Amino acid sequence: MMQSNTPLVWDLPDEQATDTLARQLAALACGQSSPSLAAGGRIHLRGELGAGKTSLARAFLRAAGVTGRIKSPSYALLESYNVSSLYFYHFDFYRFSDAHEWRDAGFDELLADQAVILIEWPEQAGTRLPPPDLDILLEYAGDGRRAWLRACSEKGQLWLQHLTPSP
Repeated sequence: MMQSNTPLVWDLPDEQATDTLARQLAALACGQSSPSLAAGGRIHLRGELGAGKTSLARAFLRAAGVTGRIKSPSYALLESYNVSSLYFYHFDFYRFSDAHEWRDAGFDELLADQAVILIEWPEQAGTRLPPPDLDILLEYAGDGRRAWLRACSEKGQLWLQHLTPSP
């Protein structure tokens, strides 16, 4: 697994900043930002309860073109969407009590390279998950949040190179 030593730090003082990050990430994951970047990818979202994982995922899915209600997968574990033949899978493993639940649920079959995968609480699946392209840690920062984005693949590194945080 390739991992960047230096994360990109993105301040999220308000909902608009979160939407900006989500729009840029969605464009990259949907293959709209650069002809050299194929659609698809895996993003892990980590952080304490209330740190903004679901808010970022919802803004991402909305920016990717998902219309209608975007539900949190907290109880269902998975919500899936299809936009223009691109599949989006939004997982939430908060309720996993054992890492084997990942394998037993059969979710590994959904991790296709041409799909966009968002996983909240990936640490609950232990080491069973394949590495993400991008690992995002969200944490509280005063009244807002701060995102630490770390590339874990060549695709993730390319994504980081294309992101432009607001000043």
